[in-house]
Amino acid sequence: MTISEEILNLLRDNARISIKDISAMTKKTEDEVKEIIAGLEKDGVIMKYATIINPEKDEEAKNKVRAEVDIQVQPEREHGFDGIADRIYRFPQVKSLYLMSADGYDLKVILEGNSLQEVANFVARKLSTLQGVHGTRTHFILKTYKENDIVYVDDDRDSREAFSS
Repeated sequence: MTISEEILNLLRDNARISIKDISAMTKKTEDEVKEIIAGLEKDGVIMKYATIINPEKDEEAKNKVRAEVDIQVQPEREHGFDGIADRIYRFPQVKSLYLMSADGYDLKVILEGNSLQEVANFVARKLSTLQGVHGTRTHFILKTYKENDIVYVDDDRDSREAFSS
């Protein structure tokens, strides 16, 4: 593993880790660590530092409606899927967009809105009417248990073995 990979792994685990701690863990000077991180940022390897918020405990996030939409599209000449993907990911409601290899649907989008009606209207009036979109299938997300390796569920269950006679 290279020093850059080692630093990236430390930052993946905790983006707030100090340069001093990274330096101690990698046995590199603080200046070397700063230089490596600056290079990773400049090269676009590190794109953003973000806070992960538990949607079950944050009132604003708790009140949002999220949906996963499968989209069947016709790839564009010269641009393939990239052209239509570019038009889709520019909408502020779109939180994630993926090119998929699955059962007749080409793109998967994660949407977020303030109400079920707002998300449904976005799919019906904006997404499904885009040139090249041939079909959509919408799944509303009811509860998030785990996302990006983060478990959002408090494990308050009794951990003792059940007894039956």
